[in-house]
Amino acid sequence: MTAVRRTAIALAAAAVLLFGTFPAVSARQARPAAQTPAATRQSITELDVNGLKVLIKERPGSQTITAGLYIRGGSRNVTASDAGIESLMLSVATEASANFPREKFRRELSRTGTVIGSGINRDFSAFTLGCTRDHFDEAWAIFADAAVHPSFDPVDFDRVKGRHLLALQSESDTPDAALESEVARVLYAGHPYASDPTGTTESVAKLTVDDLKRFHQQVMQTSRLLLVIVGDMTAEAVRAHVESTLGKLPRGTYQEAAVPSLAFTAPSLNVTPRPLPTNYVRGLYAAPPPSSPDIYPLRVANSILQALVFQEVREKRALSYAPEAFLGSGGANTGGIYVTAVDANQAVSVMLAQVSLLRRQEVNRAIIDATAQDFLTTYYLGQETNAAQAGSLAQAELLGGGWRTAEEFITKIRAVTPADVRRVASLYMRSLQFVVLGDPAKIDRRVFLGGGLVQKPN
Repeated sequence: MTAVRRTAIALAAAAVLLFGTFPAVSARQARPAAQTPAATRQSITELDVNGLKVLIKERPGSQTITAGLYIRGGSRNVTASDAGIESLMLSVATEASANFPREKFRRELSRTGTVIGSGINRDFSAFTLGCTRDHFDEAWAIFADAAVHPSFDPVDFDRVKGRHLLALQSESDTPDAALESEVARVLYAGHPYASDPTGTTESVAKLTVDDLKRFHQQVMQTSRLLLVIVGDMTAEAVRAHVESTLGKLPRGTYQEAAVPSLAFTAPSLNVTPRPLPTNYVRGLYAAPPPSSPDIYPLRVANSILQALVFQEVREKRALSYAPEAFLGSGGANTGGIYVTAVDANQAVSVMLAQVSLLRRQEVNRAIIDATAQDFLTTYYLGQETNAAQAGSLAQAELLGGGWRTAEEFITKIRAVTPADVRRVASLYMRSLQFVVLGDPAKIDRRVFLGGGLVQKPN
């Protein structure tokens, strides 16, 4: 995936890059499953509650409800000096609230089987809820109070901050984590993404409870927020819950602008010396944002590239156990290749040859059809949970040009042609920025830079 650091979120929604959890109606308000067959078409309703956009996806018969309260901005909400404040603010908010002190908070979550969590990436953050339909009323009361009136108890703050600092201090302990940090440093210099929303040990160490309180007041405005809810509930019931809680937040005047795209005009190589038995390599190209029509053929092209590099690097030559072709989903998007290998020169050379093949030749229509079908099967399997569907809707609304694009995904993928695949491979898969962790003496710059695919698209 991209160099964006991801935080695990409640209900195993980590499989979706984003987060989700929902407020729905209680068992008394929810539509009984017996009256609404599971085969009934799921519907999506959009509401505006005092400037807060609310998306409700009805899943008749579902026994759980997921909700996600998303804060727009991500890296653009922080600077180098206060990076980590949003992540820390959300984490402390999951500890206790004004009406639910710590012990009561935990007792009620345990009694109702409710999970409240948070997560952040470079584009947005999320405060998440997962609960059963029967206990939605109680769960929503806790969730909304924690979002609007977190207690920010100094004891909770010190404990969570300590945990956060330990995680930051240990993040470079593994080669992959260290490689991702180097990728971010190289790629995002001078870009809004340069401010890591999870922060650094230096920036987080300086944060105080008062800082969190000020930041909470700043971002908790309905113009900055998006609420997504998935489960067995009606839009009318959701509106009532939101109006009495989140809908009372100040509207504010926030207007989000698109994050600047990345642009690379020539290949580059950055090698960080590290005494490792194998070299860790990422090569990245600037990809279109999720809102671009080109993202669909590029996803198909990336799937084909993944199959090619796996076959050529692992199966035929046994150069690496898990070579990868990836495509991200960030506002300033990237795609690329990843490999760990003792002979990084040969492995990268083989991988770049597969990229060149996609750029030069149109693949057979049957290959695209098979790839698209496999891709779509994986997509459908990934949409089985409420949390996954909430994440997809949020991703589409926040970065993909609007929530309706999530519903168009299947149609767009099926419409990809061989000419589309060659065009996007030629247009985007070039000027790779290589970041390597390992032995500089074992890295041949001619392979990485000479094969960096700098030629202009045909």
